[in-house]
Amino acid sequence: MVIFVLTLIVVAGAFAIFQWGGNVLLKEATPKGHFEAAQAGGGPDYTQAASWVARPGMADDPAQWLPDGVKQSTAGNAAIFYIHPTTYLESDRWNAPLHAGGDTAFRTNLFVQSQASALNGAGEIWAPYYRQAAYGAFLLDTKDAKEALDFAYQDVAAAFDQFLKEAGDRPIILAGHSQGALHLERLLRDKVAGKPIARRIVAAYVVGWPIDTLSDLPALGLPGCKAPNETGCILSWLSFAEPANSGLIVDQWGKTKGLNGGDRREEDVLCVNPLTGTENGTAPPEDNPGTLVPTPDLTSATLDARAVGARCHQGLLIATGKIPPLGPYVLPGNNYHVYDYALFWGGIRRDAERRLAAWHR
Repeated sequence: MVIFVLTLIVVAGAFAIFQWGGNVLLKEATPKGHFEAAQAGGGPDYTQAASWVARPGMADDPAQWLPDGVKQSTAGNAAIFYIHPTTYLESDRWNAPLHAGGDTAFRTNLFVQSQASALNGAGEIWAPYYRQAAYGAFLLDTKDAKEALDFAYQDVAAAFDQFLKEAGDRPIILAGHSQGALHLERLLRDKVAGKPIARRIVAAYVVGWPIDTLSDLPALGLPGCKAPNETGCILSWLSFAEPANSGLIVDQWGKTKGLNGGDRREEDVLCVNPLTGTENGTAPPEDNPGTLVPTPDLTSATLDARAVGARCHQGLLIATGKIPPLGPYVLPGNNYHVYDYALFWGGIRRDAERRLAAWHR
């Protein structure tokens, strides 16, 4: 009877986390007080190497990392701009300092290493430090949250302007994740859509943040990718496993208006499968060149090929097959947000190189 009761308690607790975990996490992550720009300290100078996590010519560049057993082929000639996700997990202020240090610095370096590296076969990578909004800011629709996100975006936009000066006339690949993807959406709207630079875009990987195909996508100036050799298009996905509950991200997002003022709806979320390179695509595990599986101490990783497939379903990318042990950071609702790039690292690498070749043709 004791075992039976304890089992019921565990099941009930798991169900509660599945249903309401997002609200608990949101409450814990909401920054204290009100937005104050001064709390984030001085701003970046993107003409200086110290303002970049990664850039060409940098010693110990984390974006040039490769998994064990993977050799660098001749890199392409693209200029790649990558925006890292939220790595400042404190709630003491609305925006992180430019160089927060400690665990924040470790996480920032780790995400550039594990995500941006998927693109290093296509060209040189620029990844800026920026005074990122704290975790809770981009899950809230409040004045403080908006000001914090605007403040972070100012840094990203300034970094992008400097990137364009240094990139010359090369083809361009854009990438971001989570908060970085949110800022990348805005960059596309403000600095790419309807401008000559749009012709140089090989692809934009706007990953881990929803894009509404009706109320957001038209304002970005690029379509969703419908073919694996299409260029000048957007790839976007939200990774889950079954049974999937997308409330942690989509519920708050759905309360905001789209870039053209329309309503945002989960059923209209753009899903481009990175394994097929197509909108609403389906791929078996055999089509995945490699899932990035880290060592327990996160000092290295290997590629596990042909393990994880994926299918787009109602705006979500559902991982299929046998997901290897990636780490303890699967979010409530079987949300593999933290592993959006890791699950499909080899597929992303293949996709970028294939689209760059198509752009040159």
